Amino acid sequence: MPDVEEKVPLKDPGDAECRSCKLEASAPTGENESGPEDHPPCPIDTVDNVSKLNNNTGMNRDFHMEEKVLPPSSLEGKVKETMHNAFWDHLKEQLSATPPDFSCALELLKEIKEILLSLLLPRQNRLRSDIEEALDTELLKQKAEHGALDVPHLSKHILDTMTLLCAPVRDEAVQKLENITDPVWLLRGIFQVLGLMKMDMVNYTIQSLQPHLQEHSIQHERATFQELLNKQPSLLSHTTKWLTQAAADLTTPLPTCPDTSDSASVASSSPSEAAISPEPLSPTMVLSQGFLNLLLWDPEDEDFPETLLMDRTQLQELESQLSQLTILASVLLVASSFSGSVLFGSPQFVDKLKHITKDVMEEFKSRPEEAMQTVSEQVSQEIHQSLKNMGLAALSSENTVSLIGQLQNIAKKENCVRSVIDQRIHLFLKCCLVLGVQRSLLDLPGGLTVIEAELAELGQKFVSLTHRNQKVFGPYYTEILKTLIPPAQALETEVESL
Repeated sequence: MPDVEEKVPLKDPGDAECRSCKLEASAPTGENESGPEDHPPCPIDTVDNVSKLNNNTGMNRDFHMEEKVLPPSSLEGKVKETMHNAFWDHLKEQLSATPPDFSCALELLKEIKEILLSLLLPRQNRLRSDIEEALDTELLKQKAEHGALDVPHLSKHILDTMTLLCAPVRDEAVQKLENITDPVWLLRGIFQVLGLMKMDMVNYTIQSLQPHLQEHSIQHERATFQELLNKQPSLLSHTTKWLTQAAADLTTPLPTCPDTSDSASVASSSPSEAAISPEPLSPTMVLSQGFLNLLLWDPEDEDFPETLLMDRTQLQELESQLSQLTILASVLLVASSFSGSVLFGSPQFVDKLKHITKDVMEEFKSRPEEAMQTVSEQVSQEIHQSLKNMGLAALSSENTVSLIGQLQNIAKKENCVRSVIDQRIHLFLKCCLVLGVQRSLLDLPGGLTVIEAELAELGQKFVSLTHRNQKVFGPYYTEILKTLIPPAQALETEVESL
């Protein structure tokens, strides 16, 4: 039976105990099991905890319930499957007895009725009456006592009701149930699909409440932070330092790569690069630069902005994803200069190179030289074999040595190809903050088109995180930026969202 990973305890219709024939909830509640603290939390800890609490439901647009699938080989998965099978086997024995024993079947039908009623909207009174009448508990009990309970007929009525209530995405699953003739397997399938329908209803409710939850979350989190700021006026010191550094970075030219004779030269700058440089010293651009700087934050640096403590883990994950994309794009850029347009124009070929590179990403963190040696050998072999399969001229020995050497050099942080790609991914993220993800994808800097899908995912995560943060702390950023930007240059008066 499917399980549901939830933030609130809901019944799982697929969980049942054979002895009691009662369906019980088995989904985790997510409660904190840690013991009491020996001392009260410091203000920064309080900011972090309150922010995390509000972020899950209020500001996270992607928050939703998901089916929790336990690995079949896990102990929990084996125990759960054993219990489920025991229950359904017990039900089969009851229905096959002479005369049939309907005790567990009645409990199942009662639970099905409760679930169906929970899926109704307030205005669906007629359907509510139909369900109440068809699955009347006392009437079903009387029929069972006289051996006249028609489980297949009731199941058919339940399927018809599910067809009316389910989301379009569940239509196929309900239709498949109509082909099941065994009453036990039919009831089992009904509970599986009803579990999914419950999730759909919960997610629909969450999405409907999102605007209200977001506004409440923003106001509550900001009010909590203000209370702490009133008690500790220096609470924004790290945030001020962070924005001050961002403003200074905008007036400092980016370092250029001294060597442009290698593969990086084939990827020309995009119009976006010229459009955004030099940076206008405006609140939006200062804040954008500040968010970009967070992706380069030294883990040992404790002066992390107070307003972003709750986002630190997510930012570290984005930084890791950005680093991986830098290596991936660098490998593909080098490989493209040796593969030729015909070979590199094949999506299947590019996908193979992506898989080769992604497979060693974990190893790259601890042993970059060994990882890139593996990549260089495999990429070289793949290019050689693909050229041969397409009837194209093979790489010369000299080009093969050059290809392997350039790929292995990507392991070095100062590698020119890697530096250029890293700068251009940061440029893309800056465009995402200013122009939006979709517009930024239309004008990707050179060398990034082959990782467009990966960049879209990274950009969306980054924009969502910064947008949420600005909604909460925008007024504080506005006051700080007023002290950093001369009035003549301040084109915007408030920072709410980019």
